[in-house]
Formats: sequence, C-alpha cells, structure tokens
Amino acid sequence: MGLPRSFTCKNKSIIYIYMDCVQIVFKLLPNWKREAEVKKLGYKVHGDPFSTNTRRVLAVLHEKGLSYEPITVKLQTGEHKSEHFLALNPFGQVPVFEDRNVKLSESRAITQYIAYVHGPRGTELLNLQSHETMAILTMWMEIEAHHFDPPASKLTWEQVIKPLYGLETDHTVVKENEANLEKVLNVYEKRLQESRFLACNSFTLVDLHHLPNIQYLLGTPTKRLFKNRPKVHKWVDEITSREAWKMACDQEKSWFNKQRRN
Repeated sequence: MGLPRSFTCKNKSIIYIYMDCVQIVFKLLPNWKREAEVKKLGYKVHGDPFSTNTRRVLAVLHEKGLSYEPITVKLQTGEHKSEHFLALNPFGQVPVFEDRNVKLSESRAITQYIAYVHGPRGTELLNLQSHETMAILTMWMEIEAHHFDPPASKLTWEQVIKPLYGLETDHTVVKENEANLEKVLNVYEKRLQESRFLACNSFTLVDLHHLPNIQYLLGTPTKRLFKNRPKVHKWVDEITSREAWKMACDQEKSWFNKQRRN
C-alpha cells in the first residue's frame, strides 16, 4: 500500500526518519538486554582474558549464555599482587568471580558453581543423574587438575608465556614435561576409545577444563602429542571447535567490548 496523495515530501521525510529510529532501537535492544541481565545477575569476573584460568571461567559463562562484567587485572604490571586485589584473593591469582555476596577464586571451583546454579540452562555441564555418574565426573575433573594440568601448564609457560615476556624457553623442562604429558594422553587415548568425551558421551566440565592449555599448546611443537593419537586428536578438534569456546577466546567480543561501569 502506498502513501496517501495528501502526504507531502515533508511527511515522507518524517516517516523515513521514524523508520530509521526504529531500526536503531532494534539494533540497540540486544545490548540493552545484555546490560539488564548483567545488572540482574550481578556477575563480575576479575581477571585477564589471556590467562588460562580466566578463560576457563569465560568458557562456562558462554556455554551457559550468561552475561558478566569483566574487570581487567593487569598481570604484566603486577596488579594481581596489589593491596586492592589481595583483598579479593589473598593468594594473588586470577580470576576472582563475584556473585553479589559470593566471592570465589580458583577457576575450577567457579566453573562448578556456575554450572550447578544454572544447571538446566545452556549446555548441561554437570552429569549428576546418579551417584555413579557424579563420582566419574568428579574423578575425571581430579585427573585433569592433578595429572594433565601440571605438565600442560609448564609447557604453556615455557613455550607461550615466557617468550611474551622476552624470556628464553628451557628446552630441558619442555622435554621432561612432554614425556609426562604423553603418559597422560596415552590414558586418554584408551579412555576415548570407550567414550566420546572423557567423563561420558556428552561434553562436560571435564572437557571444558582442558581447553585453555590445549588451545595454547596447539600453537607449539607440543601439538604433535595430540595429533599423534587418533582418538585424542578427534576429541581435541571437537572441543576446541565449540562456539562457546571460540567466543571465550575472542577477547574483542568476550571481554574488551564490555566496559567496566563505575
């Protein structure tokens, strides 16, 4: 239907301006909605989006589709050892997660808190259907923390973090920790012949907890340890290609485009 003949060019201009305003409003709605959710949830993440532990928390937030307020802690300047930050975490480590009166440190504790509070939302990351499934999930989270993470973190430090600080990689340390990581990955290869993911046949916190170090190591010579094991290679490809993980790694969208509010 066209405009009535009685409409002048001026009338048309007003309508076009109105339509442009409506389009702008619809473009802004997602941002307003996100800001409203941030205020409602009150979640704050103190950390550095490049740190493995901070990324672990960002991954679970994106898997659950949750908004949060990022507060950058500058590790390179030692801000995590400042009096202000030590009041949040006396151990001086990122991240720190705030849910109003609840303040948590240790990334794995934070991910479990978020996954439990928002169980039905987004990806179901905690398989608590029975005592048995809960125990298996817990066991594999412990395996990641105590067997996979120590050598993986040292390899990340030597091959990724130290070069960023202008420090020389200790290849003796790399060789030693690759040998330790190989032993762990041999166990994983066998496990992944029986299960699609480590804890069960669905993606859980167990798999998510591995992501930060794996992502960094894929850019180093240690990548061959994952590629040389068919089941591990397939598992790594699947978990690193998750949309939530890609978002967690995209600092421009997941962190720096969100402004801290005073």
